[in-house]
Parts: sequence; structure tokens; C-alpha cells
Amino acid sequence: MKLKTTLLTLYAVLDDAEEKQIKKPAVRDWLDELKHAVFDAEDLLDEIDTEALRCKFEGEDQTGKFTNKVRNLLFSSRNHFYQSMNDKIQELQARLENFVQLKSALGLREDAGRKVSRRTPTTSLVHEPCVFGRDEVKENFSKVLLSDDASKDDVSVLTIVGMGGVGKTTLARMLYNDDKVKGHFTFHAWACISEDYDAIRITKTLLESVTSKPCNTTDLNLLQVELREQLKGRKFLFVLDDLWNEDYTDLKFLQTPFTSGARGSKVIITTRNKNIASVMQNVPIQYLEPLSHEDCWLLLSKHAFGNENCSTHPNLEDIGKKIALKCKGLPLAAQTLGGLLRCNMDFEYWNRILNDSFWDQPYDTTNILPALGLSYHYLPAQLKQCFAYCSIFPKDYEFEKEDIVQLWIAEGIIPQVENGKRMEALARRYFDELSSRSLLQKSSESSFTMHDLINDLAMFMSRGFCLRLERRESHKVERVRHLSYVRGQFDGAPKFEPLYGAKCMRTFLPLSLNQYACFVSKKVMQNLLPSLRCLRVISLSRYKNVTELPDSIGNLIHLRYLDLSRTAIERLPGVLCNLYNLQTLLLSNCFSLLELPADIGKLINLQKLMLGGCRSLIKLPACMKELINLHHLDVSGTKIEEMPVQMGRLKSLRTLTAFVVGKSKGSSIRELREFPQLRGKLSILKLQNVVDARDALQANMKHKKDLKEVEFSWDAEEADDSQKEKDVLDKLQPCVNLEKLTIRFYGGTNFPNWLGDSSFSNIQVMHLSDCSYCWLLPPVGRLPALKELCIERMKFVKTIGVEFYGINGAYLTQPFQSLKKLEFREMLEWEEWVPSGRSSGAYGVWV
Repeated sequence: MKLKTTLLTLYAVLDDAEEKQIKKPAVRDWLDELKHAVFDAEDLLDEIDTEALRCKFEGEDQTGKFTNKVRNLLFSSRNHFYQSMNDKIQELQARLENFVQLKSALGLREDAGRKVSRRTPTTSLVHEPCVFGRDEVKENFSKVLLSDDASKDDVSVLTIVGMGGVGKTTLARMLYNDDKVKGHFTFHAWACISEDYDAIRITKTLLESVTSKPCNTTDLNLLQVELREQLKGRKFLFVLDDLWNEDYTDLKFLQTPFTSGARGSKVIITTRNKNIASVMQNVPIQYLEPLSHEDCWLLLSKHAFGNENCSTHPNLEDIGKKIALKCKGLPLAAQTLGGLLRCNMDFEYWNRILNDSFWDQPYDTTNILPALGLSYHYLPAQLKQCFAYCSIFPKDYEFEKEDIVQLWIAEGIIPQVENGKRMEALARRYFDELSSRSLLQKSSESSFTMHDLINDLAMFMSRGFCLRLERRESHKVERVRHLSYVRGQFDGAPKFEPLYGAKCMRTFLPLSLNQYACFVSKKVMQNLLPSLRCLRVISLSRYKNVTELPDSIGNLIHLRYLDLSRTAIERLPGVLCNLYNLQTLLLSNCFSLLELPADIGKLINLQKLMLGGCRSLIKLPACMKELINLHHLDVSGTKIEEMPVQMGRLKSLRTLTAFVVGKSKGSSIRELREFPQLRGKLSILKLQNVVDARDALQANMKHKKDLKEVEFSWDAEEADDSQKEKDVLDKLQPCVNLEKLTIRFYGGTNFPNWLGDSSFSNIQVMHLSDCSYCWLLPPVGRLPALKELCIERMKFVKTIGVEFYGINGAYLTQPFQSLKKLEFREMLEWEEWVPSGRSSGAYGVWV
């Protein structure tokens, strides 16, 4: 209780400390030390909770088996443990009381008057990029790109030069994605260069984009020769984004393969350095100037008001224009501030931001734009932690939303309870919030990145806690909590020598900028990782020489996240099951994995188990049913023959990629009724093992509203009871929210009535294959959203008639309203296609 009161006293001045740390190094030191003390407190409490779990399990295992000798030994060890913990708690309390005494001396005040912004409304901002003031520049650039005589050379090099945050990458992306520009070139490729110049990586990126194939070559000469051959006589457009390297020899060497391209080929380079542009360009440099005040206001207001007109808030327009003036024409500053202002349409709030002292911070001493610094300081405390954690990613690194969500949860950044909401949902909300404020930016359909200047901000705010291990720098790692590094092809022991002193480290996260095979020193697993006792996140993903884990892994009691995907791991040690806190275990594409540990049921906090692509895995242990907190189970691509008995006990499951129906000893399809929260994709396999069709009805597929893709599959054997198979499929009717349906090896002679019913208004994709005994196709013409239909190897179908269109007396709507792709494959007995009799040009896309 005393420890909790002390912490509450310190939390009350955190806002004031966050704001003053930029100006006052002493405050920064106080704040950093406090954060370290809180981390130590979390580790201490976690150790106590873990010991309690261990004792609980030991007590359950020993029920009825205690002797006095065993009991005395057990309680003696517990007393020794708790006495040790009590000593550490007293020491920690003394440390925290020292912070309380220092806060007054540093002038830190409780409730300093600055309130953080509320949650951003999720409906007001359009997510398409808003670009203002660049129409003329884009038009002029487009003319040059579409001209084959832009320079005297066959390959023209165009450079865009401007300060950070002025919109160079945005302009290049607009040009790169323009339909006219795309149609003018045979090949297109985009490479992010950034500060870590690597000619092999750049050349390989361009080559893989041109060939659309992965390349494992790491020899620069071979890469350049192959790229030159691919480009020979072809017109290409390359973008080299964010170039920093000034070395003339390096830059000219990088360009060597380009010269084989056809006349009219173009290379666009973005850089902050006009000296680099002078070396590379053979077309006049395009200097990108800051936006005019008017355009800057338009951009800021678009992000602040979303789809509303600023005139709906007349009291904010004048003050908003004054804030826009402080952005100094930088689009990045305008859009991040717009995201900040959108959180609160209150005059006092906007006025507080306009007059905030942070505007006076000197950029040259912090390398933080005031507008970006303000966006950080007005974040809620929890979002600050999430944002700062993202500093472990290198500049231009692309990451997936779900990966970040799982890492945040594993690190303990996400509160365990908030109004009863699940942690994953809360973490996704935090991610969306950072994205809506432009602190995280979408880079592709599913990936995100951070702008260089925002990355600099995250690094500044996490300095001393998050570290990117980069070869050109030496680091003090004794108190680093989170570490990442870029995998090399061969990561030898010397690379990791500085880490042996990092006793507080929570995160060991290798990252890939290339897709080639990687190898790591055995000393990392045998010596380094077991010595880092506070680790919560470990990834060894993509290391091809990882075939086993040492038993010492069982000592990492804080571990929440273990990624062994794409390794050659064969078996997991039994001691892994003593890691009671483990939440995420990633084993996807571990092609050599044979089995899971027999005691895996001890992992009571496991939430995510990914086994997809483990092609050697044929059996899950019976104790899987003990994983009562398991949320995500991916067994796609495995050879699992049946699910363990009583799978229905996993009532927390939200993702289940496949359910393999068992025989007498296997798991019955009825177990699926226990998973009402399933979402995403589900394949139900080996349906021939369903004994009674009424069991299929109990699977309750009709009420699984969050499933978007469903596959029903029988084995490829001869059907022994076609009526039973029809009854089973009939009772497996899915929810009408379904978007994709696949049916394979179905043995019925016709399909149930629900298949093709117009109530399935969301189905966009349907695959029917190897339904060998069906003699009629279902009335899928009724499905209004169906875009893709594939039918293959239905050997009893001889005639496709009006039933296919779904036309009858009561159904008069135009069939196949949305169909864009229709494929028939290996329809060996097909003799006749009866047209619908309707006059329509709509059929032209598929007939």
C-alpha cells in the first residue's frame, strides 16, 4: 500500500516533467531514473506473480502426494523467496521516496494545467492522402517523365531536393502511382535508401521488383549484371527515396546497370542534400519549397475538420490560421497538428496549443520540429509509451499493425483491464489513434511506417530505453530495455558482445530488410539469451540454423512472446512449458517441427499459437485443451490428422484457421459451438468423419458473425453416403456476413438450398472444386456481390442451365450483377450451356 501511494504521488507530476525535460536536463535525468525504477518494480511484481503461479501448479500436481518432508522443503523455499522479495521491495520503496524528495527541488508541480487531448473521433478524417499546393510542380514533373527527350542521355535522372517534412516522398509517390506515368514504363521499382546506404540491398530491391521474384544472391557484381540484363532495351521508372550518401564513386557505381535501359527511362531521387542532387542529376533540380500559408492552412484544416467545412467552427478558424503559420509551410507539421487539433474542438484547447512554450524550443539543439514535439506532448500517457516503443524500428522500416499489437501487449504497455475491453481491441485502438494523428503512416495496403522526422522524435523520447544496434556506433547497454537490430546474412558472436551487460533488457528483436537466408551464432542461444533474465520478447525468426532451444530458456520467467517462425526447429524443450507468462508462440513455416511438448497445457496465459506451414506436424498434444486463455491458433498448412479431445474448452479462441474433424478419439465437430467469437478464416476439414448430421448443426456456424472466409472440405475418397454429406453441408450453413466460400470434395448429388440464396449479399469469392457427384450447379447468379467464381472438376455436370443464373418465376433481378472473373477447369463431361435468355451486356465480363 505504501509503495502504491508513493507511485501515485509521482504520477501526479509526470505531465509537468514530460514538458520540462526538453529545457531542463536535470528533469530529464530525474524522469529517466523514475522510469527505470518503475520498470524494475514491474519486473519485481511479475516475479512474485510468477512464483505464485508456480506454487499453484506444484500444489495441484502434488495433491494427495505430500509427505511432511516434501511439504517442509516446499514451504521453506517459498519463505526464502518471499523474504528475498520483501528485501527488494523495501529497497525499491527507498528509491521511489528519493524521487518524491527531489521533485520539489526540480520545481515539478502536480496538475500543471496542460491537459492531454481526448481520443480522436474516428469518423471525421478521410484516410486518402491530402495534398495541397503541389499541382503545378506535379504537372511539370509529369511532362518530364513522359518525355523521351528530357535529357541528352537515354536515362534521365530527376532530383527532388527539400528539407525534411516538406513533402518530397509524397510528391514522388504521387508521380509513381499516376496512371499515365505507370502506363508509359515497362518496369517500375521503388527503393527506400535512408541513412544506412547499402548498395547490395538497393540493387536487390530494384531487381526483385523488376523480375517479381525473390533473389538470394548477395554478390553485388552478379546483382548488377542481372539487373542490367533485365533492363536492356526496356523503359523503366525507378524511385530512390531519401538518399543521403554523398560519395561520388558509390553513387555512380549504383547507376551503372541503369545505362542499359531504353531511351526515355527515368530515375527519380529524393534528398535533402543538393550536393547529392548535383552529382546524380542530368535534368534541372526540382527544389521543393515549403507550402504557402494558404495551402498550409488548407492542409491543416483538412486534417483538423475532416469532411466538415471549417466554417462550421467559426470561432476556431482565425486561431487555426495562426497555428498553421507556425508550421512554416511544412506539410508533415500541418497534418500532425491537424490530427492533434481534431481531438478537441474547443477554443481554449486550440489557444493553449497556439501559445504553448514548446514552440520556443530551438530545433538545432533537439532536432525535433516544435509541431511534432507538441503532437507528442499532448498525447495521453499510454499513447506516449506506445509511440516511443516504435523507435526500435529503423527509418523506412515497414511493419504490420497486428505485429505491433502483439508486441505492445507482450511488453506490458497495454493496460490489462479497461472497462472490460479486451487488450487486443484496446491495442488496435491505440494504433489507430497514432495513425489518425499521422504519427504512424500507411505505406501499403497492410503496412505502416514512420516519417524520418517522426522517427527522430520517437528516438529522442525513448533515448536510454530503446536501442537499435547499428554497426557504425558503440552503445551503453547496461540499462537498455528494448533492443532491435537488422539481421545480417551471418550474425556472428562479436556483433552481440556489447549485450552481455544488458541485464535489464526486455526485448530482443531482429528485423529483416532483406529476405535472404540468415544464420546466427549458436552462442546467442546458448549463452546470451539465457543471461538476459528480464526478457519478455525474443525473436529468432528466419535464422535457418536454429534447430533447437537450450533448456536454459526455461529460466526466462518473464517471457511473453517467442517467435521461432521460419526456423529449422525440430522439437521444443519440455522446460518451455514452465514459462507460465508466455502469451504468443509463433512457429509458422517451421517445416522441420515434428511435435509440441506434452506439457504445453501448462502455458495457461498463451494467447497466440501460430503453427501455419509446419508441414511435418501431424499431432497436437491432448493437453492443448488446458490452454484456456488461447486466443489465436493457426494450424494451416500442417498435416494434423485430428483435433485433440475437448477442444471446446478453449472458449477464448478468436482465430482458428482449421478444425480437423476427428474419428472416435478425435474432436467432434460439435466442439465448434464453444467458439462464438471466431473471426477471419476457418477451414473445416475431414467432414467425412461427422457421424451424425445433427452434430454439424450444433457447430452453430450460422451465428459466427465475424467469420469472413469459410472452407468446407471432405477427403478425396469416394463418397460413401451422399445424402449424409448433403445433410451435413445443409446444417453447416454459415452466417450471411460471409465474404468467401470454398467447398472441396463434397459428395452430395446436389447442393443445399442456402447455397446461392440472395441473403448472402456479402459473398464476393466462391470456389467449388471436386464436387464429383453433383449434376447441377447451385443458383449462384442470385449473389449480388459475387465477383469471382471458380468451378473445377465437377465431372457429373453435363449441362449448365437456367438454374445456374438463379432465374425463376419469383426471381427477376439481373443475375451476376458484380461478376468480373469466371473460371471453369477440367469439366470433362460438360456438353451444353443454356443461355439465360436475358439481354444484357453484363455477361460480357465473364462469358
